[in-house]
Amino acid sequence: MATSQLTASPVTASARNLASLQGLKLSTIKFSSIGTLKPGALTSRSFKGLVVKAATVVAPKYTSVKPLGDRVLVKIKETEEKTEGGILLPTTAQSKPQGGEVVAVGEGKTIGNTKSESSVKTGAQVIYSKYTGMEVEFNGANHLLLKEDDIVGLLETDDIKDLKPLNDRVLIKVSEAEEKTTGGLLLAEASKEKPSIGTVIAVGPGTLDEEGNLKPLSVSPGNTVLYSKYAGNDFKGNDGSNYIALRASDVMAVLS
Repeated sequence: MATSQLTASPVTASARNLASLQGLKLSTIKFSSIGTLKPGALTSRSFKGLVVKAATVVAPKYTSVKPLGDRVLVKIKETEEKTEGGILLPTTAQSKPQGGEVVAVGEGKTIGNTKSESSVKTGAQVIYSKYTGMEVEFNGANHLLLKEDDIVGLLETDDIKDLKPLNDRVLIKVSEAEEKTTGGLLLAEASKEKPSIGTVIAVGPGTLDEEGNLKPLSVSPGNTVLYSKYAGNDFKGNDGSNYIALRASDVMAVLS
């Protein structure tokens, strides 16, 4: 019997729809809320108040998903299950994938009387914002259906410093947090203030105005900038440096 990943919106199962389960040969089933149930132990009372999270799974008879408008379909990059040294990672330590390969794009969006094609193409490797879009599963793989504007940039290598931001996104190398006070006292890790100053590494091409004209961004690579705290998406580079990708509107000032 095929199985699916349980990740999406909650659905309550009641005794009324238990008839759909009759006739099934059940093996041991584990529920996080009520423990392990063995064959013959399932009754109407067992399902009273039980909340089941159902995944958005495309039926096997459908072999493709065509995005509409400015939406993009991305095949999610699989989560790393081992460290570089070969140590298996527990599920809680595996970082949620935030990138993947574009497998389909919509026809674009219309701004005023101008139709704008998608700025990403099929086969592109992209990084997208966390907690965005809708996950769908088909052809045995997890995909994400999201708006093009939720794509941070293109990344053809395995190092975030090579990110090519899209639209109004800016990639910034974060300045290191101060480890000492002005009096020379060492700061504990918990008391170090999160940096909000960094150097612009790359910028996107800009955004389209209401007439469909491209408006370049007001910051350039090499600028030292002050940006809003807790904005954007944080990344760790291969060199150990911290980077952040955020919208140009989250950049508050250029420092000199």
